[in-house]
Formats: sequence, structure tokens, C-alpha cells
Amino acid sequence: QMQHQSTYRSFAPVFPHSSTQDPSVPPCSRGSSSGLRYGSLVNSVSSLAPKAAEASAVSPKQAYVATAVLCYINLLNYMERYTIAGVLSDIQKFFSISDSTAGLLQTVFICSFLLLAPLFGYLGDRYNRKYIMIGGLSVWLLTAAGSSFQFWLLVLLRALVGVGEASYSTVAPTIIGDLFSGGQRSIMICVFYIFIPVGSGLGYITGAGSASLTGDWHWALRITPIMGAVGLILLVFLCPNPPRGAAETQGGGVAVQSTYMEDVKYLLKNKSYVWSSLGVTALAFLTGALAFWLPTFLFRAHVTQGLREPCNGDACNTTDSYIFGAVTVATGVLGGALGTSLSRRFVDKFPHADPLICAAGMLGSVPCLFVIIFVASSSIPATYVFIFFGELLLSLNWAVLADILLYVVVPTRRATAEALQITVGHLFGDAGSPYLLGVISDAIRSSNPGTHDWNFQSLKYSLILCPFVGILGGMFFLITTRYITEDRKAVERLVEEKDKDPKHKKIPQKGRERVQILLR
Repeated sequence: QMQHQSTYRSFAPVFPHSSTQDPSVPPCSRGSSSGLRYGSLVNSVSSLAPKAAEASAVSPKQAYVATAVLCYINLLNYMERYTIAGVLSDIQKFFSISDSTAGLLQTVFICSFLLLAPLFGYLGDRYNRKYIMIGGLSVWLLTAAGSSFQFWLLVLLRALVGVGEASYSTVAPTIIGDLFSGGQRSIMICVFYIFIPVGSGLGYITGAGSASLTGDWHWALRITPIMGAVGLILLVFLCPNPPRGAAETQGGGVAVQSTYMEDVKYLLKNKSYVWSSLGVTALAFLTGALAFWLPTFLFRAHVTQGLREPCNGDACNTTDSYIFGAVTVATGVLGGALGTSLSRRFVDKFPHADPLICAAGMLGSVPCLFVIIFVASSSIPATYVFIFFGELLLSLNWAVLADILLYVVVPTRRATAEALQITVGHLFGDAGSPYLLGVISDAIRSSNPGTHDWNFQSLKYSLILCPFVGILGGMFFLITTRYITEDRKAVERLVEEKDKDPKHKKIPQKGRERVQILLR
């Protein structure tokens, strides 16, 4: 049995079109500009979807408009997620809570997010994805708007916010994957995932700006729900629900029924998917911890150096949130574009280039993290320089990782794959990393409480865990490079066997059996 389910990113379709060709096989030509660069057994799978449509199910204009809407909502998702980090010092001062309790705000959100992701992944592979996103976004708007009052109500509603985001994050990338193929898909996925760091950075800026303008941090949590209402209207009227696999079958889609356990078994046998998902987990741990704690760490560094006064009254200085947010936006755009450019440049010559890019980003960020941690007490400008380079290297990964998932998983299982990757990544990644670092910081600070310098030092020592997680993530991506090539060759052999024989106008029984093995 074939145990490699990945696909080569640039291969010619299987069968030339002719008048006697089986109608279930879509027409295509070798070397054409519309040839499929990413596909999951494109032509083989299409044989399992009879009467595939010749024309695209969604016009190019509609596809671009829908992607713009999805990107806007993705931007809001991450703005809302990190608005709290932008006013964290104000929240701690207002409620008089410790670092570990403050970290709980992010942990409860991520826990609900990851627990519900598998459910929405299952639904997203079987039911109307547009309706799923509309329902989830509605829940997100209601709970986000109400999460700005009493602390434990804030904790509860933060958990419910994860319900809405789980429905969206598992489904939206698969819709983009069904609207575009080839180089267009890479570009659109890059744009979509660039809005993760851009939204995160704007979250700090929006949170700090709202608190500064109104003098009340509560308003920081009320901006994104207002913007989200616009996104919901746009989603209802402008976003289609394309057939699964539409981009790879000229609009016909792929309709293969399978149980959830069959989907999970298929993914667990996909070694490229498994190891890259472990790398995503390390990346999530690292970015979750840094995104939540670095603005507070920089504020305490200023206080330690005597450059800034401690929090007085109900308001804290939010300058670091502005700067950190701006750096995050810039590095997100540059890193996402650079990662995609490197992938497109090298992947044809080196099929394992994508995980190598991810490994380079993770391992390259490690020295920057050590400098950030140990230089902050003496030079804030130097710290920001290395924050820029560290975030730039980490941002190489986002779009590339999404691309890897789309071209190693068949269309009918992409939402499930997204959901499981989100679940594992958040469960062992950023669900616990902000809380864990807060617990470590509190434990260290308890030995010498009450001093501003020790508040800074305790958080500094807790952050030392991050570089070692970065090393571990880089190793996972290096292991992925081994299986990416093997998976590509397995599918390439399947394609070439049929392409060499001009007598084959449709897939014979043996070929169908091999496709069935790959799908199941």
C-alpha cells in the first residue's frame, strides 16, 4: 500500500483531452499556464467526481472579492485576539491580578478555540462552509462586545470568543484553496496569512490607542466587534461556497464520502503533515508567548532603567504597545512576502524547500531571542532591532506552512487537516505558553516581591524558555524535509505511469484502487 499522500507541486495533468475521453476527467494540457501546480491527485481524484463542470464555479472577480472579505475578517480576528495584550498592564492594574492570572485570559480563549476546531473541521468538510462561518462570526461578535466588564465575566466571554474564531479559522483557508490553484493560490494564501501578524500588530495599536484616547481600557475591547459587524455583512453577500476541489477540477469539485476516523487515519499516515504540524506547534508556543508578554517586558525594562514611571492610577504608559504593534505589522508583511517569494523561487529545483525555509526561520530567530532577553535591561533601541529581525524570521513561516498543508492533503480533507493542526498547535502551543510563562515569572518573583527591578527580572528569566522551543521547532521542520520529497515522488510515479500510456482514456481499475488507498 502507498503510505505517501503528498503531491508534487508542479506536475503535468494525467490525460490529454480527446473526443473519446471519459467525461469524468477534466481537460488539460501539459505545460500550459493553467496547469495545476498544487493539487491533491487532481486528475485521479476527479475521476471519482462524475460529470465535472468544465467552467469554473466562481468567476475570477468573485474569487478575488471573496478573498478580500476573508482577509478582512482574518485581520479582525487577530486584532481582537491581541488587543488585550496591548492594554495588559492596565488590566493588571485595574483588577490587581498577577502575571499568571493575566496569562489565563489568553489561555481560556485558546482552549475553547482548540477544543472546538475539530468539530468545525468535521462540519467544514461535509456541510455549507459559508453558513458555518456566518454562525461562528455572529457568536464572536456578541461575545467580544460583551467581554469588557467584570474580570471573571471577561474570562468566560474570552472563552466563548474562541467558539467563533474556531469556526472561521478552520474553514476560510480551504475556501481560498478551492477558489485558486497554482501560483495564484500561493499568492492568495500568502496575502491571507500576512494578515495574522498585521492583525496582531494592529491589535496592540488599536488597544493602546483606544485606551489612550478615551482614558479607559474597556474601549479597547469594543472596537473590533464594531468593525466585525461590517465583516459579517460582507461575508453574507460577497463570499461564495465553492465546491471542494473546484480549482483543481475546473469547477466540478470532488465528492468523496468518508468517516471522520478515516480522515484522521489518513492524516496520521501523512508524515509530511504530522511533522510540519509539530513544527507549527512549536511556532505557536513561541509566538503566543512573545506576543502576549513582550510589550509588558519592554515596559518593565523601561521602568528598570529609570526611563519611565511605573503604572500610576488606572492608566499605564502604552508607548511600547504602539511600537511593538508597528514592528509586528511591518515584519508580518515583509516576512510573509519574503517566505512566499523564496518558496516560489526554489521549490521547483528543491522540492523540500518549503520546510527548509520554515526551519531556517525558526532556527535563525533563536539568537535574536537571546539578545532580546538579555539586552533589554541595558539598551531598548538594540532590543527593538533584534525584535524586528526575530519577528521577520518567524514570519517567513505562516504562508509557507499553509501552502504545505494544502498541497499534501486532498481537498475533501483539508478542513479536517486545518482543524487538527489548529487543535494540536494550540493545545501544546499558545494555549498554555502565556500562562506557563506567567506562572514561572510569579514563582521567581515570590522570592523578592515588591521591587520593580525584580518584576522585570522574573519575567526575563521566564522568557528564556522560548529560544529552546524555537530550536525544537526547527528540528521538526528539518525532519519534514525528508518526507516532503518522498511524498512528492510517490504521487509523481502514479501520474507518470498513466501519462506514458496513450491508450488510457480513463483510470483503470488498478489505478482507481491506488487512488482509493491514498484517499483513505
